[in-house]
Amino acid sequence: MPTKEDYYGALGVSRDAKDDDIRKSYKRLVRKYHPDVNPGDKTAEERFRKIQEAYDILSDKKKREVYDQYGFYSDHIPPGGGFGGGAAGPQGQSGPDVNFNGFDFRNEGAQTGAGAAGAGFGGFRDIFSQFFSGRDQGGAAASAQAPERGTDLEYGLNIAFWDSIRGTQVKLNISRQETCPTCNGSGSSGGGSVVCPECDGTGHVEQMAGAMRFSLTCPRCKGSGRLRNACPTCHGDGRLSKPDVVEVRIPPGTSNGSRLRVPGKGNAGTMGAPAGDLYINIRVDAHPLFTRNGNNIEIRVPVTVSEAALGAKIEVPTIDGRAQLKVPQGTQNGQKFRMREKGVLDSRKETRGDQIVEVVIQAPKANDERTREILRELAQLHPEDPREAVWSKI
Repeated sequence: MPTKEDYYGALGVSRDAKDDDIRKSYKRLVRKYHPDVNPGDKTAEERFRKIQEAYDILSDKKKREVYDQYGFYSDHIPPGGGFGGGAAGPQGQSGPDVNFNGFDFRNEGAQTGAGAAGAGFGGFRDIFSQFFSGRDQGGAAASAQAPERGTDLEYGLNIAFWDSIRGTQVKLNISRQETCPTCNGSGSSGGGSVVCPECDGTGHVEQMAGAMRFSLTCPRCKGSGRLRNACPTCHGDGRLSKPDVVEVRIPPGTSNGSRLRVPGKGNAGTMGAPAGDLYINIRVDAHPLFTRNGNNIEIRVPVTVSEAALGAKIEVPTIDGRAQLKVPQGTQNGQKFRMREKGVLDSRKETRGDQIVEVVIQAPKANDERTREILRELAQLHPEDPREAVWSKI
């Protein structure tokens, strides 16, 4: 029996959450717990795995229906239910006909009465092993033959600080599954197909264990009802793993932890189904001077005692170059000033952040007698104790 997991709890949504809410929560959590953002953090890595698993189930309508009904998802569960004695499924299909009369559960090899006549098929354990193994079950195996969209790919990319501010174009070397050129994704080498002699084209075979009758996926044709010649190039999969070069545009203002989507550059789908997408997780290198906070840029700028005391106009670096900042008279150490629209451009909102300048007052070095004399005179002119306000609060 598959392990029960609280997939709704893993994504932080309610059981009646809309698809859009599930998708938004997934994107937010992926950015937070991605291994590239938390290198070496095993807890974050495990959380990221559970988030991916939960989204895989809840983003698929059919898988979510199964999960909501049974408390877990498994492709072993037949459409419309489990072991109902001929109970109709959602599309009117009958479930497996199971009759437990005459079967001794204490010993899988012991049958009584009429049940013993049909017991030569491997016993209770073998039948249930097949019934719950892989895709060897009616509805799941049939769906495996249907076209399936290709899986998405994830790629971690480090970019320089200035590339994140101004934008750039990068070429990525990735490995992805592409449609097999020999069979054009069909998985067959040609020559058509024939009806499977094992199941007579139904895709199912019946097996007996005592008084129980099971309708199982045909092991020879895997539920398709037909046999085909597998393509020698892709061995019947319809896809091949190949290296690929993908050009990606990094837009201006891209921040650390951003996730960019490149449509159709994931793995190819099967039997003509569309390809998945490529998702690029961005990590921005730190800058020695500028610190980014949202769309704002923060910077610490030194000023002299005289500039802080008397006021001055000083030049400060910005991401656009040099700019002037007015330092008012009596500026204190650590005081912050805002330079409007000198931050990062938000290309989606077409607005810019600000630059926050923190002033750091640097005391002069008293290496000569004249400087020391001036500082003593300054101390006599201002004898007040700057720590008095601190002591008054104790």
